[in-house]
Amino acid sequence: MKTSSDGDDQAVSRFVERFAGELVEAGMQRMASRVFAALLVSESASMTSAELVERLRISPAAVSGAVRYLNQVGMVSRERDPGSRRDRYVLHNEVWYETITRRDQVLTRWEKVLRDGAESLGPDTAAGRRTAETAEFFEFLQEEMLGMMDRWRERKAAKARAGTEA
Repeated sequence: MKTSSDGDDQAVSRFVERFAGELVEAGMQRMASRVFAALLVSESASMTSAELVERLRISPAAVSGAVRYLNQVGMVSRERDPGSRRDRYVLHNEVWYETITRRDQVLTRWEKVLRDGAESLGPDTAAGRRTAETAEFFEFLQEEMLGMMDRWRERKAAKARAGTEA
């Protein structure tokens, strides 16, 4: 990543580590968090393994493990540099939107299982009522997330029309 001075480079590194720490607190693996944060702040949203090793001062094996995890959860992809055997790791466009959308799919599955469980437990039992309420909560979350994602797309489109990025 190119910056205008060593001070800027240090500030970027501090940000990468700070944001990675927040991601770790939220449950993401430490190396994956650092790699994700480094990709996020790179101008091209992509880096090679060698660039990540240099930027984060970690081993190629650590990069490989982090990228494998990030790829599995759909946050980055691996692309080949044209005319090269070198892989480039690329942050997905709209990574947060896609991540939340996938989470919505998980909520759909959980809601179905919970509704089946509530039916099996019976509406007259405390466990059945509690399980049914949990299913209703997930249904509510899905409805709210759909509306929220629609509003996000509208906001992003409005900013694009105005000539700014979301």
